[in-house]
Amino acid sequence: MTNFLCKILFFTAITGSSWCFRNDSSPEENRNIPVIAKYFGTKGRYEEVNPYLIRNILAVNRSSLQPPSPQCREIHLTAIIRHGTRYPTAKNVKKMQKLYKLVQSSARGEDCWLHEILTQWTMWYTEDMDGRLVQKGVEDLKHLAVRLSKLFPTIISEEKLRGGLIKFITSSKHRCVNSTLSFKAGLTEMWAITDMEFQHAVNDALMRFFDKCTKFVRDVDNNPSALSEMDKFTQGPEMVRVQQKIADRLNVSYHLITYDMVEAAFYLCAYEFAIKTVNSPWCRLFDEIDGQVMEYALDLKQFWKRGYGYDINSKSSCILFHDVFSRLDKAVNEHNSGQAVNEAVTVQVGHAETLLPLLTLLGFFKDSETLTSTNYASQRERSFRTSRMLPYAANLVLVLFDCGGRDIRLQPLVNEQPVVFPGLADRQESMPLYEDVKRQYAELLNGCDFETVCELFKPAEP
Repeated sequence: MTNFLCKILFFTAITGSSWCFRNDSSPEENRNIPVIAKYFGTKGRYEEVNPYLIRNILAVNRSSLQPPSPQCREIHLTAIIRHGTRYPTAKNVKKMQKLYKLVQSSARGEDCWLHEILTQWTMWYTEDMDGRLVQKGVEDLKHLAVRLSKLFPTIISEEKLRGGLIKFITSSKHRCVNSTLSFKAGLTEMWAITDMEFQHAVNDALMRFFDKCTKFVRDVDNNPSALSEMDKFTQGPEMVRVQQKIADRLNVSYHLITYDMVEAAFYLCAYEFAIKTVNSPWCRLFDEIDGQVMEYALDLKQFWKRGYGYDINSKSSCILFHDVFSRLDKAVNEHNSGQAVNEAVTVQVGHAETLLPLLTLLGFFKDSETLTSTNYASQRERSFRTSRMLPYAANLVLVLFDCGGRDIRLQPLVNEQPVVFPGLADRQESMPLYEDVKRQYAELLNGCDFETVCELFKPAEP
């Protein structure tokens, strides 16, 4: 009787009938969106950051850009973009397979969602997927290209693309190269360009600087104690409660549900949603409070490994920071001297690990209080929230405007939303003067030498 009822309930759930009550969908009443979707951290969809895209994936809001004068026009744009939606890494696939085997062998219960996992859902993730870009990731970058061209039509234009004024740089990782190809395809398909191809450069020194920074690799990346705050939180009362609730839902012994198992279940929900837009039965293992606890654990990891936790995390991006400002300076100098700007647009595709250290170096999303294992409750309204900062296809866009009379201004956007440079929030202008921005970062511009901070040429011991 139970199996028959579950089949009826499952059928009615997916067909939209009211027979099957679900408590795992979002407050917006969209049954396809898990209630925990906005807590997926770096595994989240871009659409959760900008929900209006759910209705129209090509929607833009030009009114959000408020230049001080109607005569302001774009002269250069730099975009640093994370790759699109990808498959899980081999490491995470192994964790997911281990959880799946445990549920298959030990879970018991009468719930519909559990019956679906046990009888209908199959483990389709394989280790050889290992972070490859999925079709949704291709679409992420194509759509982003179209939206940016709609936001800044005079500079991301067919004329400039054909004229070789739009440059593309990428990390060597296949998901980044394929994301770069997808961004280019978004432009060429929009303008029906079939008679030309556009090259890209692979530059890991810029887009994978974290691999090259000796001090970061030694002191943080390969140092197990660097993530001690995350480790303490995953063993603390908030996470233990999440583990117990999941064990209760599966009707298994508490000792079987480790943090790795909880993380695997969270990722199964996240990947099913990001890749296939499916509200997976795995999502029913979590309620919204569980999602918030999981997000904080993952934010602790990013905070201490790539963000404000250690100074070297952000300083490792000095090489990219200087590259960005040298491009901006070059564009300003060319423009002010009456020359055409040789590189009107620069599109650089990398990783979450590329973007977060740079955002940190620039001072964005910094809270007054450090994220630790013991202040979860007081950090509910924190700015440092990777679900908002670093979804798939996350981006930092810097746009130079000429507002007349050499009045050059710089507008930053994060995930297509205008933001304010830290330290310049008290200025009246929505777009600060470029020279004011340079003064704000003068210490970094005059220092922050990659080879020095990363100890690339540390002198030999006497």
